[in-house]
Amino acid sequence: MPLELQLIRAGEFVRVNAEGDFDLETSKLALAKIARACRKRKVERAMLDLRELHPLPQPRLTRSDLIALVNTFHALGFSKRHRLALLYSRDPHGRARLFSWITSMHGWQVRSFTNFEEAMFWISDEQNEAEERGYHKTVYLGKRQSESARRRLRL
Repeated sequence: MPLELQLIRAGEFVRVNAEGDFDLETSKLALAKIARACRKRKVERAMLDLRELHPLPQPRLTRSDLIALVNTFHALGFSKRHRLALLYSRDPHGRARLFSWITSMHGWQVRSFTNFEEAMFWISDEQNEAEERGYHKTVYLGKRQSESARRRLRL
């Protein structure tokens, strides 16, 4: 089955100010532009390739910055049917993992990976998508189970 995926490299949306510090507001604007283009083309799967970002001694994003970024994704129309893989080489401050955890609390399909192949496998796995949407939780009782339950009720 063909897969349409938007690969977004860090250089396409990460912006820095004149002092070389991460600029959250302009980065969110760049990300919003990419998200609009994805929506227009009806692309529901994306991979953020953060491997070229080298960790700093202090994290680029505070926890409140991450929450603001999560809220931006929601405002851009990110929903439970969309899938986002975060690909990173190192995460000493745990920001990629924290972002995917926060978004999973919203019920969104976001995961962080250090391996490109694993990220591609997850993002393209249709069965996994059905399970995450809750389709696997339907339980059917077989005839044998329902008959034995009826017998117990008669006693």
